[in-house]
Amino acid sequence: MFASNPTMFSAYASFAASMMLLRSITDQLIPAPLQTYIYSFLRRLFTPLSTTLTLVIDEHTGLIARNEVFDAAELYLRTKTSSLTNRLRVCKTPKKKTISSAIDKNQELVDTFENMKLTWQFVCIEPTKGGTYSYEKRHYELSFHKKHKEKVMECYLPYVLATAKSIKENEKVLKLYTLDRDENSRGSGLWKSIGLEHPSTFDTVAMEPEMKKRIVGDLDRFVRRKEFYKKVGKAWKRGYLLYGPPGTGKSSLIAAMANYLKFSIFDLELSSLSTNCELRKALLSTSNRSILVIEDIDCSVEIQNREAGEGASKNNKSNKMLTLSGLLNFIDGLWSSCGDERIIVFTTNHKDRLDPALLRPGRMDMHINLSYCTAGAFSILASNYLGIHRSNRHRLYGEIEGLIEGSEVTPAEVAEELLKIDDAEVALEGLLSLLKRKKVERDQAEEGSNKAEIQEEAENLQLCSELLKISRGANCMCDRSYSHLHQKLASKQTTIQTPIHICARWWML
Repeated sequence: MFASNPTMFSAYASFAASMMLLRSITDQLIPAPLQTYIYSFLRRLFTPLSTTLTLVIDEHTGLIARNEVFDAAELYLRTKTSSLTNRLRVCKTPKKKTISSAIDKNQELVDTFENMKLTWQFVCIEPTKGGTYSYEKRHYELSFHKKHKEKVMECYLPYVLATAKSIKENEKVLKLYTLDRDENSRGSGLWKSIGLEHPSTFDTVAMEPEMKKRIVGDLDRFVRRKEFYKKVGKAWKRGYLLYGPPGTGKSSLIAAMANYLKFSIFDLELSSLSTNCELRKALLSTSNRSILVIEDIDCSVEIQNREAGEGASKNNKSNKMLTLSGLLNFIDGLWSSCGDERIIVFTTNHKDRLDPALLRPGRMDMHINLSYCTAGAFSILASNYLGIHRSNRHRLYGEIEGLIEGSEVTPAEVAEELLKIDDAEVALEGLLSLLKRKKVERDQAEEGSNKAEIQEEAENLQLCSELLKISRGANCMCDRSYSHLHQKLASKQTTIQTPIHICARWWML
């Protein structure tokens, strides 16, 4: 027979009272840490064991350095499809022949490898106000049976890395990175990229063939000397300083270097950073096999010199500013060893304004002067724009080569003239007119400068003559006229020493 309702209620009340009494005794007699341990043990005891192991692959590691496994997974998963995936992201750049796809946020994809089932999930945590992250945190989760752990670590992940490397080499897609400083970025910001599709190559760069040959040889020697750098105890990096007037092809040369080596470019604008800490984080987040470019290093930011940095450190402010020492420490200090096969390029229009500490070997190893257009550079431009080669010389070719050396015209100005019209005859005549006009302007400037020097020398000679006349009188050193003329001559700040020499010779007589 079933117990009556009052009996059941009485039994329940008695059980509840007993449990409350037991909990009260437990709280008083058993310490809280021991209670937590007992509860955890009981939970594991009555929870069935999971056979699934999940690997978390973050986008960044350590001091926001890129995780190569994450980048490799991103490329590898583009080649995979799965019935579990409901959303895909598709894209195609102008240079790609096919459309590529990738799993969208919080989507899953199943892969198989040597009879193993592996599940990938792309997880994105959006930033929230007052939350743990002020930026979007991304990572992949790779899940599989625990018994396959060694096989995944030793075989599958190396296979993913090798496949991604092969895809990158076949696609030959280079990236141009810039530092993103929006409100959702962390620290010094994250690098954002677009495809680098600059068409410049060493065949099209307008510069002297000998200089071009030197640069290519230096690059080839650098990339094949990994073991040599390791043997001599140097960081595997190379520095180049490109200097010269605006319009002489510094940016085109950088793009040609990137296309030749198949290196991506990280374009760093120092004015977007304010402290050495931000600079260090930004540089550490660059990848290997890359070119770091800092353009117009002399005017991109007011970097304090080392002496100023030392004085500021005494005032506990050095960590709050961007200093020259901070930049040098990454280029040639302990931080320079964080990364391999990297090229650093500085550009400037005024080499004389740079601190000598930036220019020494080990920091800027090769100085490349990109000056005004020469006959060799014109030959390349004529071939690029008009299809005219030395073998089929145009009648104006010789006259242009004779004028171009002394005209101080940049390759950009020559290219603009050749780009104006397709007719080679008209284009070369326009260029010839430009060179003649430049020559006339330069001659007039030199003539004006010579006239000024001649006039200054004549004035000095006149002053000297007056000094000699006064000096013939007695007690000339006390003469007010002599003193006035002597001061006037000294204040002219001229390199012409004739008056002073004449006076000196006269006093020795």
